[in-house]
Amino acid sequence: MSFEITPKAERFMRMMVMTDGGPGAGFRLAVTPGGCSGLNADMSVRAEPESGDGVIQRNGFRLFVPTESRILLDGVTIDFVDSVAETKLVFHDPKATCCSTH
Repeated sequence: MSFEITPKAERFMRMMVMTDGGPGAGFRLAVTPGGCSGLNADMSVRAEPESGDGVIQRNGFRLFVPTESRILLDGVTIDFVDSVAETKLVFHDPKATCCSTH
């Protein structure tokens, strides 16, 4: 199982850890089914992973992802949007059927 993190999303996660965490802290990302992209996210900065979290090392950055979330994130690209209307992580899941907006 694998997923991609865009450079913009990684910068956002790193910024959150630098702002809210101490040395060795990581970004915890837990997802559940739902929403137009197929996923809803719960994000937090944690000193250590929770029991059952996988730790993903990326360029000196630690990402904590629960087992069930790693399954849901399989094949997903995590991106970051920062605009006047919204600031959030966005999940591009080729398996999801997206809502259409007209």
